[in-house]
Amino acid sequence: MPRYDYVSMGFYTYDCLGWPFSEIPPGGGTVFIDELTLAVSGAGGTAAIAAAKMGLKTLAVAGVGEDLMGDWVLQRLAHFGVDTWGVQHHPGWKTSSSIVTIRPDGSRPALHMKGATSSFFVTDEMIPRAVDTRVFHAGGVGLMDAMDKGQTAVVMKAAKAKGVTTTVDVFAGAPKDLPAIAQVLPHTDYFMPSIEEAQALCGLSDLGDTAKFFLDMGVKACVLTLGGDGAYYHDRDGVTFHSPAYDITVKCTCGCGDAFNAGFAVALVHGFDMETAVRFAQATSALNATGLGSQAGVEDFAHTLDFMKTMQTKG
Repeated sequence: MPRYDYVSMGFYTYDCLGWPFSEIPPGGGTVFIDELTLAVSGAGGTAAIAAAKMGLKTLAVAGVGEDLMGDWVLQRLAHFGVDTWGVQHHPGWKTSSSIVTIRPDGSRPALHMKGATSSFFVTDEMIPRAVDTRVFHAGGVGLMDAMDKGQTAVVMKAAKAKGVTTTVDVFAGAPKDLPAIAQVLPHTDYFMPSIEEAQALCGLSDLGDTAKFFLDMGVKACVLTLGGDGAYYHDRDGVTFHSPAYDITVKCTCGCGDAFNAGFAVALVHGFDMETAVRFAQATSALNATGLGSQAGVEDFAHTLDFMKTMQTKG
């Protein structure tokens, strides 16, 4: 049996979030808000904690600084039972951190410091343990400068050679980001970007054409997150379907796509069929949106499963 159910490698951040944000005060003024919280976020961090909350034995693979934010990230991961063996913690690094201001509609303008995400590196000696899992997730490909030069592809190739299911999410905004991402796609079972990121990479607008672009680059299946429009699944066997979003009151959209990735991994580990897996991922994302900060609305597996079964979808 693998050592882990889920390994989440990539972008881990310390977030400070305030809600609701409506204006920047002039000069040195103050605007009062109702809530302020801290969260471990990022494409890797949100997924790791959400998966652990829902019962997966999870390993974090990332980098943080030797600073107050890094200490807190490590403590918070440990609090949820996430194994931090793979988190590099070096002097001179700064922990990737964000100040996130949440508007009343749930949108989230942010100030971000890139930090240690660009510096950590999974050595060849680390790979056997890092891929000793049922599902391996690379979150934030395109933002991990040291790993994006080729080592992410090496790690994922090793995972596939071991029979591990692989998932990938990206941080991308333009076609220039495609080369760093293209090298991992032949080792990717489920490519799971937002529709905005996917279309920015390929320059296409149609959902089917966008999915086929990445299928032609080697992925087994595309699972495109569509925000309030749900999710779209398309695999190389020609299976396609749309899963509608749940009808919820949105508080904060921070980490929704990352929570979706965790929910999808949980569904895979539980052996759900693909349509149910996407619906469970949608439920995880929706619950995430009901709280302030990444994975705040996610409680546990039973709660998410009940939400999936009982909550109405849009339309």
